[in-house]
Amino acid sequence: MEKPKSVEAYFDGLNEEARGALERLRATIAAAVPEAEQAIAWNMPGFKLDGKAFVGYAAFKDHYSFFPMSVAAIDAHREELGEHVTGKGTISFGYAERLPIRAVKSVVKTRPAEVRAKRR
Repeated sequence: MEKPKSVEAYFDGLNEEARGALERLRATIAAAVPEAEQAIAWNMPGFKLDGKAFVGYAAFKDHYSFFPMSVAAIDAHREELGEHVTGKGTISFGYAERLPIRAVKSVVKTRPAEVRAKRR
């Protein structure tokens, strides 16, 4: 995939299954932190808060992943996320499974305080 210049350009390059899954994830993140701005960071879509990238997500062949950009945020919700935690900073989902909206929102809502604390 070519480096996307915008979130919409990223979505335009996805198949229907991946696009639908990422749309649900994107809407969940936006609902959790409505003041965040959509952006491309590290060649993937995500959100920025106060000009700093604080979460990202991406589509892969057999799954899609959510990147909170914080091991602490994942660790704080590890029990709720269960088997979805697939790496140090990665939470992955299968396209056919239901997105655990409550767990994703919980992780996302911990990030603004972390981002703002680092700015101090």
